[in-house]
Amino acid sequence: MRNQRFLGIVLALIGASLWGLNGTVSQYLFQHQHVDVNWFVTARLLGAGVILLGLQLIRKKPIMAVWHYKKFALHLVFFSIVGMLGVQYSYMAAIAYGNSAVATLLQYTAPVFIILYLIFSRQQPFLRMDVLMIIATLVGTWLLLTGGSLANFSVPMSAIIWGLISAVTLAFYTLYAKTLLAHFSALVVIGWAMLIAGIGMNFIHPIWAVGTIDFTWQTNIGLFFTIFFGTAIAFWFFFQSVGYLSAKESTLLGTVEPLMAIFSSIVWLGLAFSGLQMLGAALILGIVLIISLMSK
Repeated sequence: MRNQRFLGIVLALIGASLWGLNGTVSQYLFQHQHVDVNWFVTARLLGAGVILLGLQLIRKKPIMAVWHYKKFALHLVFFSIVGMLGVQYSYMAAIAYGNSAVATLLQYTAPVFIILYLIFSRQQPFLRMDVLMIIATLVGTWLLLTGGSLANFSVPMSAIIWGLISAVTLAFYTLYAKTLLAHFSALVVIGWAMLIAGIGMNFIHPIWAVGTIDFTWQTNIGLFFTIFFGTAIAFWFFFQSVGYLSAKESTLLGTVEPLMAIFSSIVWLGLAFSGLQMLGAALILGIVLIISLMSK
């Protein structure tokens, strides 16, 4: 039992770290290797979807069960296009227009949108604690984006809008996936969702329309990392870890993702954070932890 728990911790840490690094590598590809974000999203979703479903087949796990039920099949297609494609595209657009650290932290405000939805749909009463957490998240986001002054926005408005869209779509993704995850393996659901989203994105920007992308060795290594390690392996490791850990432990270890995104952006890409921006980031992460670790 102790060995399994240790394995779960290692898998969760690696998975969350790979997610965080994935954002920074993606930013490098967009801003230094001039990879088109539309082509990148198509390639990443198709590649990671095939890898995840392939891993399930290698492990001799079924992958077709979800298609045996019309209700779940329709549910999966809608989830893939609105949830998976929505969150993946908006997150990558936020990175392309801004940077991975800010994009990741903006996406981490998703729990606040979940709370608001549960309140307005009358599935949860409006508590005093909710008001405090929402205010603290708004203050944290304000400090992160401005450093305390409207004249000092750290990223363009387009990056902020895409980052907030990624938070809203992540909230939808989280709530809408529950029915599917209650009946089917998380990796099967995510694998099919990525593949379907990639096929849908292919109609917008075909994978063969590479444009002016120069596939240097740096570009190829970056693409391989983001598709294989930063997406497929990261999802696989993190969801494997959930079977060995409590929800509280998984939540705590999951916060390594934005921390890794911030750290790698500062060390590798030279991103500068002021003290007030770091305080804003700490507020956002703190509220996410409080929301996630509270009772139902």
